[in-house]
Amino acid sequence: MRLLSVTAALFWMAGIVTAIPLPEESTALEERQLGDTSNDLQNGSCRKVTFIFARGSTESGNMGLVVGPQVCAALQSLLGATDVACQGVGSPYDATIPDNLLPQNTSPAAIGAATTLFKLAHTKCPDTIIVAGGYSQGTAVMDGSIQALSSDIQSQIAGVVLFGFTRNLQDGGQIPKFPASKTKVYCAVGDLVCDGTLSITPAHLTYGSDASSAASWLQTQIQAAQ
Repeated sequence: MRLLSVTAALFWMAGIVTAIPLPEESTALEERQLGDTSNDLQNGSCRKVTFIFARGSTESGNMGLVVGPQVCAALQSLLGATDVACQGVGSPYDATIPDNLLPQNTSPAAIGAATTLFKLAHTKCPDTIIVAGGYSQGTAVMDGSIQALSSDIQSQIAGVVLFGFTRNLQDGGQIPKFPASKTKVYCAVGDLVCDGTLSITPAHLTYGSDASSAASWLQTQIQAAQ
């Protein structure tokens, strides 16, 4: 895998900035209750479905802005806001660019942060159906965490959506040691991250348009698990 160049890193950060809603878009987003942070699992009561999401590099909050909040909102629209808990992967996952260069394309601490949330959902809410997602570096976080979970926690996960999967080439388009039928990978045309590089192109920032499709697929997985 090629090293992430300074130019690419700057483009990545610039691209994330352009993904922040413009003033004229903010009202519509507020109406849909989108935000870069959600802690429903950690701070709220158990719900029928728990959605755990890991954001991409340099994204704000624990859900980011590119696609995580959109999937959360779409799931709540489909299944009912009171039935879906959305939880972002936060500290010690800092979503820093250098961590993409590590062997698992993220840090062990980041993977551990996601694992802590999966374990919390399993112990705190044993009857909840877990679904998960990740964007960019967040896909590596999910990849590393889910493949190492115990079988009882894995069986509680109905589906995982991965946007701009940074380990798509290395892991053959799926999460190792986890059913391929429970995983859906979104790789936009022209997104070189999915081809085993860390070269960031404009296509890497387009996954918000896939949020509704991803939520519908997760709904199908949830229904099958019920």
